[in-house]
Amino acid sequence: MSNKQGARNWYIVDGYMPYKGKIDEAGFEGHEAVMILNCQDADAEVVMDIYYEDKEPDQNIPIAVPARRVKCLRMDDPNDTGGIVLDRQKQYSLRFRSDIEVIIQYGRMDIAQPNLAYIGMMGYSE
Repeated sequence: MSNKQGARNWYIVDGYMPYKGKIDEAGFEGHEAVMILNCQDADAEVVMDIYYEDKEPDQNIPIAVPARRVKCLRMDDPNDTGGIVLDRQKQYSLRFRSDIEVIIQYGRMDIAQPNLAYIGMMGYSE
């Protein structure tokens, strides 16, 4: 039986901040989020790099994830992205490097059309 609880390197290549509008009746707002799960008994020190199509990356953004906790990063909140403001409707990709094994999942709430859509996917790990 393996004691593996995630990976140290994770990649999310399909970042695309959706239209921000709201669906008033439901309170939904277009956004993206990254969830980092730390199942370990030690705190995780994670660094995030943001890659773009048309400019140099923003690198080494520190993220602390306490032991046995989950950390949610709203990609539209500069407090969660090291002060970086991501442009909406522009492609970007993410790389995460952790000092211990963690698990990373990504989600997008897109409300550009009346039926809205939510996608969730695991990042690629190595």
